[in-house]
Amino acid sequence: MNPTPQAAPVGRLASLDALRGFDMMWIMGADALGSAFSHLSGGPVARFAARQLDHVAWEGIRFYDTIFPLFVFMVGVAIPFSLDRFAGPEGRSGALSRIFRRTVLLYLLGLFYYGGFGTPFDQIRLLGVLQRIALCYCGASLLYLLLKPRGIAVAIGALLVGYWLLLRYVPVPGFGPGDFREGHNLTNWIDAHYLPLRKWDGDHDPEGILSTLPAVTTCLLGVLSGRWIKRVDKTEGQKARVLALGGVVLMVLGFAWGTQFPIVKKLWSSSFVLVAGGWSMLLLSAFYTVADIWKMDRWLKPFVWLGSNALTVYILSNIVDFGALSARFAGGDIAAALNRAWTGSGELLLALVSIVLCMVVAGFLYRRKIFLRL
Repeated sequence: MNPTPQAAPVGRLASLDALRGFDMMWIMGADALGSAFSHLSGGPVARFAARQLDHVAWEGIRFYDTIFPLFVFMVGVAIPFSLDRFAGPEGRSGALSRIFRRTVLLYLLGLFYYGGFGTPFDQIRLLGVLQRIALCYCGASLLYLLLKPRGIAVAIGALLVGYWLLLRYVPVPGFGPGDFREGHNLTNWIDAHYLPLRKWDGDHDPEGILSTLPAVTTCLLGVLSGRWIKRVDKTEGQKARVLALGGVVLMVLGFAWGTQFPIVKKLWSSSFVLVAGGWSMLLLSAFYTVADIWKMDRWLKPFVWLGSNALTVYILSNIVDFGALSARFAGGDIAAALNRAWTGSGELLLALVSIVLCMVVAGFLYRRKIFLRL
């Protein structure tokens, strides 16, 4: 009888750092690249790139709309790796302490990122990108400690279906139930009436109160993926194939559900969770194959630099204007000459230089083993 193939114990995932860095590259540079492609006289390819690097106004999904959920998903992937050593019978209190400490620090960094107390009090944004990551990390980590994988899957289903039922059947004053348009739905109504201080979109926020619940499920999909990768009774090839298959299944289910519950990032609708989560699984499978199975992580080093210090680079980008810095290297007459030769190419060069500068800073920190840990 042949023994069951055993995978080596999984330590730190090169693929996770690289994928996080890949995502950070777009977080740092998608706006500038999208603007550059929109001005580039490159025909349908440039127009397609510009469209994909811009958020959809409301319903639908483009590449740019998958960047933030991919990061939330990866936060979930890391949870089994970071918490397991604290989660033994005697170490659960240590795990809980770590969870709450990281949640509070991430939330406070979110307040700092949006200006902190340097802005008028009524302009403080209580719920934003980092605050959402903090809340998703907290919710997903607690459920990971409390539930087995099957229980987590049930929680994902309950949250997604429950969120759909709320928006489908709870009437909104002035609009009734089941109206998913902007400003007409329950999610926006709750923000308008119960979320104080600054809202990103007037009287509601894309990272608002109610939509945090389905966002937690994005993180939980990452938790299940990370737990799957940690299994030692499966080969690396099996892990990659199941992640890829799971990604395809989630995307199909998401687009199917989208016919009844529209795919809307600003609502973090249940269909959006499935489509974005499926795309995230496919990317994780691809990066896991290249970096951890084929061991070709050398070609992913710039992404690893960014991914290993993602939070540092993100906060730094709020303080340092990398766009203005790139102009010192490739602006002025250089960009103007390129624009005369090919409309928009100067702007594209500045966007690319800005991304390279971010990678250079991240590489400098990586080589000197300087990491911001919460």
